[in-house]
Amino acid sequence: LTLSFLCWNSFFPQSYYDVTFLQDRSIQFEKEKIETRLVGVKTDSNKNINVLSSKGLLSPWEKKLKFNFQYRPLQNQKIIAIELYKNQFYYLTKQSVLSLSYGGKFYVKHGIENPILLSVGREKSLLILSDKGLLFFFNKKGHMKRSLKLNEKPISAQYDAKRNRFLILTSKHIYEFKPNDQSLKKLYSGSNFSSLEQYKNKIWVGTKKGILRINSNSFILEKIIKQLPHDEITSIKKINGELWVGSTRGAFKFRADGKYDYYASKRWLLDDEVITIEKGPDQSVLILTQKGLNKIVFEPMTLEKKAEYFQEIQRKRHIRYGLESTLKLRVSGDLSTAELIDTDNDGLWTSMYLASELFRYAVTNSEDAKRNALEAFEAMERLTSISGIEGFPARTYEIDTYQKSNWNENSFYGIWKKAKNQRWVWKTTTSSDESCGHFFVYALFAEIISDQKWKNRAIKLIKKHMDHIIDNDWYLVSWDGKPTKWGRWHPDYVNSFPIQVGDRRLNSTLILTFLQTAYHFTKEQQYKDHALNLSRLYGYEENACRPASVIGYVAGELLSDGWNHSDDEMYFLTAPAFIKYAFDKDSKKRHMETVASHWEIERSENNPLWNFLYALSGGKDFDLKESIWWLKEYPLDLIDWKIENKYRKDLIKVPSNFRKQEYSEVLPRDERPHHLHNRAYRNNGGSGGYREYSPYIYLLPYWVGRYVKAIEPAQNSTVNQLK
Repeated sequence: LTLSFLCWNSFFPQSYYDVTFLQDRSIQFEKEKIETRLVGVKTDSNKNINVLSSKGLLSPWEKKLKFNFQYRPLQNQKIIAIELYKNQFYYLTKQSVLSLSYGGKFYVKHGIENPILLSVGREKSLLILSDKGLLFFFNKKGHMKRSLKLNEKPISAQYDAKRNRFLILTSKHIYEFKPNDQSLKKLYSGSNFSSLEQYKNKIWVGTKKGILRINSNSFILEKIIKQLPHDEITSIKKINGELWVGSTRGAFKFRADGKYDYYASKRWLLDDEVITIEKGPDQSVLILTQKGLNKIVFEPMTLEKKAEYFQEIQRKRHIRYGLESTLKLRVSGDLSTAELIDTDNDGLWTSMYLASELFRYAVTNSEDAKRNALEAFEAMERLTSISGIEGFPARTYEIDTYQKSNWNENSFYGIWKKAKNQRWVWKTTTSSDESCGHFFVYALFAEIISDQKWKNRAIKLIKKHMDHIIDNDWYLVSWDGKPTKWGRWHPDYVNSFPIQVGDRRLNSTLILTFLQTAYHFTKEQQYKDHALNLSRLYGYEENACRPASVIGYVAGELLSDGWNHSDDEMYFLTAPAFIKYAFDKDSKKRHMETVASHWEIERSENNPLWNFLYALSGGKDFDLKESIWWLKEYPLDLIDWKIENKYRKDLIKVPSNFRKQEYSEVLPRDERPHHLHNRAYRNNGGSGGYREYSPYIYLLPYWVGRYVKAIEPAQNSTVNQLK
């Protein structure tokens, strides 16, 4: 296939070679009984996971925590704590400490009343703590023991192998117990302590108001860390060389750049109240919360493999009559209750899905991609034919009585009308968003699909849509003979706005691009003449070529209360044709400059779709590193869970602004609620698990990136140019 569409700059100074990275996802195991209290979790060298509960030992099995019946002798034991020694389980019971490894020989009766905690030291020495004191067992000519009073309830005990000591944490103190002289010493005093860990020669103490970092040798407080995703700490653990923290609002991991990877909401955890965090099998991390066990796994993956994963979901769950479809869940989080529903912008969303398949076909020559593209094209083609109005595309269609989206007679979002085939209904009052999607993808289809019959069908639709707008005096006119709410390109509408209002610039850009596209494919002079007349007589070229920086707030003006990110979506889908199909070199230069001005404003979003469409338009510096970051951070879980970041203290807020940007930097997509490309800076929200978002949101930017050669398959190079 020739990669001709809008892509004269096939090679960029830098490409990302798609080598494997670690993709995180969550596997969750819910406890079966509400009254069961979860206490702790450990994993041994055999990859067995033991969850300690108030009802006994549990293990994860088929998304549930179930009773562990493996070792029958343990079933009659009241297990109080589990520890590891050489990656084998050691159990603390009311009467003893025992291990079932190495022949089951290790068994020590401790005789301590109300034991709480266990820590195993050098040569299987044991430190057992109760609410009154501690008992130390060491193996020297038989088990010897030493009892000491603590007078405080211990929270945790940890062996420090480097210094051959045990660190004991209470709510107010850190104690040091030394096996050599069996001395107990108070090291540090404070309040509201909850957890302790040794990491990078420091003692890290979790509290209800942040984390204390204490020098391991001098015991001097070095830093109080409060700017955290959440500061009420319940657990701190060193896992696989990294520091993990649990809180009452989720878990997070310290990063080398001083920031955090935050794991909260049902995307990651059954609930956000973390009990403890522990190392799991195969480099996984186990996060125990009130409702169950959450296993965060890190799987080697490439961006292409990720696209294959999403492609399967797209085809399996998000196609309705060939259209891209929204998926609603009748029961929160339960994909078995999924139903496909119509929306007001099925034409636009389908155009974006269809574009992803066209780019995939152009890159891979996949017959599967071509087949999917032809199906989606026919589904979109029917949007125009089903209305019965020449050149007027419906918003969507459905079998009558099954339509879901708004149908109120007075709604400007449109009402449902009977099709010629009375079994079907179609939705009216189509918007400029829909027209933008149709023109964008039909041009792409006509460029990439080589079969002349299919190509001609796409060109015919471009002509039909353009003629409808021209014949109706630059409006989309619906069944009632009236212009739709947003399908308006007449000078009376466009130039009624001050130049600062985005619609004046956007609608001028759209209609000029539609005309350029129609002229490019049909070579009919009328389309070029109309474009030149709109520019000369009504200033449309001047409107379209104003830099995006002119857009701003105008008091009392419609559509001027904030930056419209749906406008960004329309603009970037239109931008490549706005430049490529310009009538002359001077126009192309002007158009490129104004597209570049828009991209400069949008850069802070790190959106790979905007970046790669800008590259498709001719942009050279298009923030490749940020685009790859976005694609890697996009979560595998597409369910629309409720996510809240408003409580976080690690984020730097910016003053209220026209763009509605809340923080100084955009958050990773796996820490934000799901949203479409026409939203930005959305940090809080979600339906609570009653929707699955469509995979095309990832697929379109990925395949555009491949198409413009910003992303290259790993086999093309042994070097990853972006670390």
